[in-house]
This record gives sequence, structure tokens and C-alpha cells, in this order.
Amino acid sequence: MKSVAVALLMLAALAPASAQNRRTFTGVITDDMCAEAGHAAMRMGPTDAECTTLCVMLHDAQYVLLDGKTVYVLSDQAAAATFPAQKVSIVGVLDARTRTIRVESIAAAK
Repeated sequence: MKSVAVALLMLAALAPASAQNRRTFTGVITDDMCAEAGHAAMRMGPTDAECTTLCVMLHDAQYVLLDGKTVYVLSDQAAAATFPAQKVSIVGVLDARTRTIRVESIAAAK
């Protein structure tokens, strides 16, 4: 019983640290094949949105967030698929080592 109480106290102590690491990222949802070079080279469809979607579907690419200078991998690929080539705001926690955002929410940027 004592070990359960200790474990609960440890979890409670960690919760605020996790909330402090949450932040908002703003950028464009694209794919990791075209993120840095742009869609002109591959041009998998007539629009950037179609190119992004087709690169993911046909070339095993991943949806990523490009904030203008940094490319971030997104943990929630299904949510990102809703916003190809759109500017979005993502709330999540960044793993700086892997540049992966653990996505909590994605919404169109205002």
C-alpha cells in the first residue's frame, strides 16, 4: 500500500512539469519529402495540398510541420492529414532530441 502511495505522489509531481513543456507551434502541414525543398520538384498534384497527400500515400512520407525554418515530425498523422498544406496551430510537447511534437490538438491558424 505504501508503494502505491509513493507512486501516486511521484506521478503528481511529474504532472506539472509535463504541462509546463506544452507549447503552441505554428506553421504549415507538409510532408517530409517536400518540407525543405518545396513541392515544385516533385509536384505530385496540381496543388501543394494534393502533393502533400500523395507523397504520404504513395511514397511513405510523413506529415510534418514546417514553421519556416524547422521541420517537426508529428505524432498524430491522422489529425495532420486533415490539414495538408494549411497553416495550423499545434498544441503539444516537443521532444527536442527527435524534433517530434507529441500532438495534443491541431487547428487552422487564425
